[in-house]
Amino acid sequence: MGELIYTSRVKIYKDKGPTRRAYIENFPEPIRFGVHGGIKKFYGLEPEEELPATLDHIVAAVGG
Repeated sequence: MGELIYTSRVKIYKDKGPTRRAYIENFPEPIRFGVHGGIKKFYGLEPEEELPATLDHIVAAVGG
């Protein structure tokens, strides 16, 4: 096994409904997750605020 380069430290808090906040170590502002579009329709949810889903963040990270 190679040398460990980095360990991601994240705390996730569930707010109301599908809304969550992820705090990444050394970054003061949270990343907010939720549902929108087809995802909210699939799960039958109507959030107070539409937010990017976890899948959106994963796609953005891989594509970036």
